[in-house]
Formats: sequence, C-alpha cells, structure tokens
Amino acid sequence: MPRGSKDKYTTEQKRKAEHIEKGYEKKGTPKGAAEARAWATVNKQSGGGEKAGGSGQATPGSEKKTAQADSARRAAKTRGGHARNSEASLESQTKQSLLEEARSRNLSGRSSMSKAELVAALKKAA
Repeated sequence: MPRGSKDKYTTEQKRKAEHIEKGYEKKGTPKGAAEARAWATVNKQSGGGEKAGGSGQATPGSEKKTAQADSARRAAKTRGGHARNSEASLESQTKQSLLEEARSRNLSGRSSMSKAELVAALKKAA
C-alpha cells in the first residue's frame, strides 16, 4: 500500500475526515493543511485504518471488566487475605476509606473521629 493511500480506512472514517477538513477550510486553513489535520484527527481518535480481524479495538466492556477484576485482586491482596470487615482489614485501610465505609453505614460523628475511633466504631457496627 503506497504511503498516503486511504484504502484501508472505513467509509465512516473517510466521512469523518472529510467533515473535519471542511471545518478547517471554513476557518481559513489551506486545503493541504486542512486535509493533513483532518486525517491526523481521525488517526488519533480511531487508531488509523481498518485492522485485520475487525475494528482492531477491544470491545468496550471487556477492558473495564478486566480492570475491575484486577482492582478487586489488588484490594484483597492489600488486605492480606482478611475479610473486609475484620479488625486486621479495618486497621490496614486508610482513614479516607474508613470514613467512606462509616458514611455508607450512616455512623454519626464520623467526621470528627480519629482513625482508631473509626476502626472501633466500624467493628462495633458490624
């Protein structure tokens, strides 16, 4: 494929580039520069022309699910395998996360509590 050929782009990408190019030309940008900017924008947004085997992009939900699973594994690892509401787990959490948990359990006076007081109150509430 010769350099600069747009054969590998989808019709949607070509249409988008044309629309962007017209916008630049309307603002007074020279035709060549407008075309270059338009294709640069399309490449930035979609990663270039068509990829073999489909769009070349992961399905929208798969990356998010993987990230959530990784996050859950990391959280369990930092708790050292303790149950989420165990004393060891509560003591290993940051004050901010303890405050959020106290807020979700609707504990009164939580904003003025120290970390140790939050741990004690959450243990009592459990």
